Amino acid sequence: MPDLPPADDLLKLENQTCFRLYAASRAITKIYQPLLAEIDLTYPQYLAMLVLWENCEAVTVRTLGQRLMLDSGTLSPLLKRLAAKGLLLKTRGKQDEREVYVSLTEKGTALKEKARQIPELLLCRVLEAQLPVQQVNERLDQLLEFLTGSDQAATV
Repeated sequence: MPDLPPADDLLKLENQTCFRLYAASRAITKIYQPLLAEIDLTYPQYLAMLVLWENCEAVTVRTLGQRLMLDSGTLSPLLKRLAAKGLLLKTRGKQDEREVYVSLTEKGTALKEKARQIPELLLCRVLEAQLPVQQVNERLDQLLEFLTGSDQAATV
């Protein structure tokens, strides 16, 4: 086990890696907010739409939850709001009615065009900080893989 600094030092906010991740996540989400407001989505809704835009076919709610690392208690209301906006449809499985599938409506598919500029605009903002984006992403994937004990990070 590595030598640890004194306990009082460990309890300082500036020594908390988790706080840095939390603060960076909040800052990035704040940058997204005005961009997403233009297409009437919240950040979690945008993430769900990204997964749906990747897939040409319907995906199960379970698969969507796994990709987004969200439990059903968080995902269900999010999907309900997207359905209320007319962006997606929820249907039951033909062979197993317990399975719920989510697919894009025409309106949901069309929204992809409006959203195309968002990653580019955010990337420009990040590049202004002169960060090696690919290396940062790789390190975050490694951390996520270690913390979750899986290779799910590569699919996020």
